[in-house]
Amino acid sequence: MALTNSMRAIEIEANALKLTERPIPTPEDHQVLIKTAAAGVNRPDIMQRKGLYPPPADASDIPGL
Repeated sequence: MALTNSMRAIEIEANALKLTERPIPTPEDHQVLIKTAAAGVNRPDIMQRKGLYPPPADASDIPGL
């Protein structure tokens, strides 16, 4: 199945979670790319947006644990 050049992602902003378009990342040799149809927003995502739950230093800027 062919992939498009972009994907939708949630970004954390000061007062909201914002839906954005981003380029699809290219996986490295030890990684796989998974097509996702849906994803949930969980409590840590909301807490990170509020500044109450800092993500790990090496975490992506897209929320999700």
